[in-house]
Amino acid sequence: MKFQWTILLSLLFAIIIALFAVFNVDSVPVNFLFGTEMIPLVLIILGSALLGALISGFVAIFKSYKNGRRLKALEKQLQDKEEELTMQRRQIQEKDERILELRDRIPAVEAEILPPDSL
Repeated sequence: MKFQWTILLSLLFAIIIALFAVFNVDSVPVNFLFGTEMIPLVLIILGSALLGALISGFVAIFKSYKNGRRLKALEKQLQDKEEELTMQRRQIQEKDERILELRDRIPAVEAEILPPDSL
């Protein structure tokens, strides 16, 4: 829905610029580095709007590309952390099993160490 509103507002803005340009058809002097030229104002307005749109589009594409790369890096980092967490959980489970095994052996070891009379 947000994309539709963006398109609608962009079209409305383009219509306003086109109307503004059509009402300004007089020629104006434009100073270049090598001289001055008379150019219709409508071309300057539309050219400026087009140039602004192109620059904005390239900036948006660059940001999108940059965010995509960052997203991939973060997804890889998340996957690495999940693998590390799984490995640590496995180690904890193995340690718990070892603790239970040693607890089961305590009575047998006590019986070997202590004579039956001292109990």
